[in-house]
Amino acid sequence: MRYLYSLLFISLSVTIAFSQSLPPGTYTSNNKKAISLFEDGKKMLDIRNYEKAESKFNDAISKDPNFIEAYALLGVIFIETNNNQKAIDNFKKALSPYYVNNYYQLAELQFHSGQYTDAKINLEKYLSFPRINPSIKEEAEFLLKSAKFAEAQIASPLPIKPINMGERINSAQEEYLPSMSADLKYFIFTRNYLDRRNCENEPDQEDFCMSVNNEKSVPVIELNSNCNEGAPSLSVAGNFMFFAACGDQNLVYLGNNKGYGSCDIFYTEKINGKWTKPQNVGPPINTANWETQPSFSSDGKTLYFVRGGSRNHVGDIYFSEIGNDGKFKEPIKLGDNINTLKNEQSVFIHPDNKTLYFSSNGRVGMGKTDIYMSRKQEDDSWGPAINLGYPINTVDQEFKLVVSPDSKHAYFSSKREGGFGELDLYEFELPEALRPEKITYVKGHTFNAKTKDNLEAIIELIDLETQQSVTSAYSNSAGEFLVTLTSNHNYLVNVSKPGFLFYSDNFSLKDKVADYNKPYQLQIPLQPIDTGIIELKNIFFDVNKADLKAESKAELQKIIAFLKANPTLKVEFSGHTDNSGDKVFNKTLSNNRAKAIYDYVIEKGPILAANLSYKGYGDTKPKAPNDSPENKAKNRRTELKVLAK
Repeated sequence: MRYLYSLLFISLSVTIAFSQSLPPGTYTSNNKKAISLFEDGKKMLDIRNYEKAESKFNDAISKDPNFIEAYALLGVIFIETNNNQKAIDNFKKALSPYYVNNYYQLAELQFHSGQYTDAKINLEKYLSFPRINPSIKEEAEFLLKSAKFAEAQIASPLPIKPINMGERINSAQEEYLPSMSADLKYFIFTRNYLDRRNCENEPDQEDFCMSVNNEKSVPVIELNSNCNEGAPSLSVAGNFMFFAACGDQNLVYLGNNKGYGSCDIFYTEKINGKWTKPQNVGPPINTANWETQPSFSSDGKTLYFVRGGSRNHVGDIYFSEIGNDGKFKEPIKLGDNINTLKNEQSVFIHPDNKTLYFSSNGRVGMGKTDIYMSRKQEDDSWGPAINLGYPINTVDQEFKLVVSPDSKHAYFSSKREGGFGELDLYEFELPEALRPEKITYVKGHTFNAKTKDNLEAIIELIDLETQQSVTSAYSNSAGEFLVTLTSNHNYLVNVSKPGFLFYSDNFSLKDKVADYNKPYQLQIPLQPIDTGIIELKNIFFDVNKADLKAESKAELQKIIAFLKANPTLKVEFSGHTDNSGDKVFNKTLSNNRAKAIYDYVIEKGPILAANLSYKGYGDTKPKAPNDSPENKAKNRRTELKVLAK
């Protein structure tokens, strides 16, 4: 039993009706011996004695080779015993205007066996009959659209070839639900041990396995147990992970507390190379329902996940954002472009935070479940779902496609000929049209400017044009952090830690081709509060003016937050210029710019004015010699100076 995802096998509907136009109690056969054998077979079928029922129906057919009802119920037996081809062979002999539903039954079997053209012909025939069952008609129309779609996909396949990831990842067991860090160092996935029993004594057991630096994967010992855990979602830095645990697994993590539902979402952090004891995310994410398959966004704020009605029912895709209080908000179900009246699962949000991949059996597709993608629109809604096409999708079930941060390669689970086990992980180069937006990543290091010791800190990156926060992260005990960013933007970086002055800088990825092999590097020294001065690199003015530009808003808000967190500080806002032009004008300009910051903080704070002051220094305190345009630019600046604690 798979806890962490549902295979969503199609339960082929048996739509036999006895009968539509024959008189009650009569059959297409008049042979009394054949009818007697047929009715004996029906009794065996009612008690699910398929072997005896099959024998009786075959005997009936031997007495009357045109006995349509006997062929139809033989087809039912082979549906129940998972022999679709034999079911197809018998339903072909059971086609009759007396039993029009047999056309639909045959078409459904053909569709789920990949016989799309034959399925299309029989669906069109079924829909040509008058007075058919409205609910079956609706399903038939949906299946006909899918058959036509699948037929077209087979005729024009994508130029890709999924490649088995080999024994480095795959085994004789099942491998699925992968995740990876942004630098591709960590590749983690779920392995289902089919030859074990889990802690609830049910067949198969799900655990984590991880490959580091493309080495052979090994179990994640500190997280695995004899219960079921999996469906990992790594943070971009690979040091934080959300995952799902089901059933009695909750007892392993929570003592005597069974958690909130049949499956809950947990999180863990890697500290000094080891994963911490997992913690239940709790309400409002986890409920009495089935929550699983988390995907945590690279902005560090949004969790996507699947919520269903029970452990074996995958339902809809939801998301929840982390509020200003650090807690998850009430989850919101994604709209109709993502969720359907059927089942959605295997959600994955790419690190571009604009491209969503998921699986569904509620949309026009090629088989049991197909993989789709949707792009976020400018109004933050999700665009129409796009079927990824053949041979990514096939007549079988495909699910949990993840795309590498460099947007070039995709990984997914599939059961295909030539694999190592039931389900293996495959990779392929993603066609351009199906790729997310190009991104790069930023690696940084935070440290004490005075002692050079590594520091844990909070990092926030803001789009300078929109003034919207695009990502947030935490540096670890080694002072290291990693974040992903889309190219062609200018970014503000703010870094903060209690007891230290906040750090302010900006950098540009405008007009730069995203090269995922060359990440942007940041070295961030944080000054203890008693040492002094922050250069406000994200405060902007027009040339020779003192009016604050709109791009300054995020930095100004950061100043206010810093002063609120340190209400006893006495602070001076300082203005500086280069030595170009009139000295009196420069002194006045620098003073007015410092005052503009002071006025904004006082107005928006509110901050005690008695602790704040401003002063313009003109060109009297240069940072560098005024001997080049680059050095002159360094001297044109505003600063926050701590006068007293």
